[in-house]
Amino acid sequence: MPTSDSPDVIVVGAGVVGAACAYYAARDGLSVTVIDRGPVAGGTTGAGEGNLLVSDKEPGPELELALLSTHLWRDLAEALPHRTEYEPKGGLVVASGDAGMDALRAFAAAQGEAGVTAEEIPADRLHDLEPHLAAGLAGGFHYPQDAQVQPALAAAHLLRASGARVRTGEEVTAVLTGPHGEVRGVRTRAGELRAPYVVNATGTWGGELARLAGSHLPVMPRRGFVLVTEPLPRVVRHKVYAADYVADVASGSAALQTSAVVEGTPSGPVLIGASRERVGFDRALSVEALRRLADRATALFPVLAGVRAIRTYAGFRPYLPDHLPAIGADPRVPGLLHACGHEGAGIGLAPATGLIVAGLIGGKEPPLDVRPFGPGRFTEAA
Repeated sequence: MPTSDSPDVIVVGAGVVGAACAYYAARDGLSVTVIDRGPVAGGTTGAGEGNLLVSDKEPGPELELALLSTHLWRDLAEALPHRTEYEPKGGLVVASGDAGMDALRAFAAAQGEAGVTAEEIPADRLHDLEPHLAAGLAGGFHYPQDAQVQPALAAAHLLRASGARVRTGEEVTAVLTGPHGEVRGVRTRAGELRAPYVVNATGTWGGELARLAGSHLPVMPRRGFVLVTEPLPRVVRHKVYAADYVADVASGSAALQTSAVVEGTPSGPVLIGASRERVGFDRALSVEALRRLADRATALFPVLAGVRAIRTYAGFRPYLPDHLPAIGADPRVPGLLHACGHEGAGIGLAPATGLIVAGLIGGKEPPLDVRPFGPGRFTEAA
């Protein structure tokens, strides 16, 4: 029987996606070792807001993945009670003018046909949901399926519940392969670890691990900042964002983009986003990005104008050119599976990703059509 020294599966990456892969693989009876060069949730997961969203996704493969994850997060909230700060608070998307409302209305109608619940909120009812919203907005849509978790807690407790052996502070320096190119394990500076399956859950660094294995994934970092306010009473009840956020998510622009995304947390601070720009792995503070975030947040919630921002942090979304994650078996390297490239939706999409990866290892029929996420779409192009 495999031991922790020779597991069935090695998951590289101890963020929430890697933790979900470990959790569902262990649930299927597989022994798992998780390796990360840093701490648990030390990368993109630890810099995330914990959004579990369907509201920002147009009908298609990613929305199907998000709807599946919505159900799985509810199950996990029951399996890990109070440990992930799961909060099914819903989302509110608002428009400043009639044209924006028309666009939201068409977007919500298409989502409804795909299984998303959305309720139109006229302008005179917005303050019933969010009393501190700015006056003069044209209306919005309420999405009750949107939720939130504390991402670092979620990753840590998924790993704990999995029973996986976790090795932090170990960087994978090579993917070991056999005579026919099949995976045999990994090498770190601490030595070799053998396993017939390796899962690439390294987020923004997914392209680098693919390269070590002799494959190709064009994962690029997309930097974003979050402003954190001092603890407050619950002045923001939902995740609230402006309609232009959806367009920013879908954009492939490398330039700085900002849109108002504001939400409260159970512990009191308000989180303010969202910015996007492709600047490599540059962590330098962008005063312009922070200024834009503050301006957009206070325009949406004027009450925040007198509130102190006590800190800010940056993270890197793992961006793939077609805005879909890479989930599944690598066509070049038997035994290598990818679970990365989720951009800003990795926390929300983690459970479905983990379930699919574990199922593929075990030879199960996937719960949805995984072909749009196939890593081969990039290796073939390369």
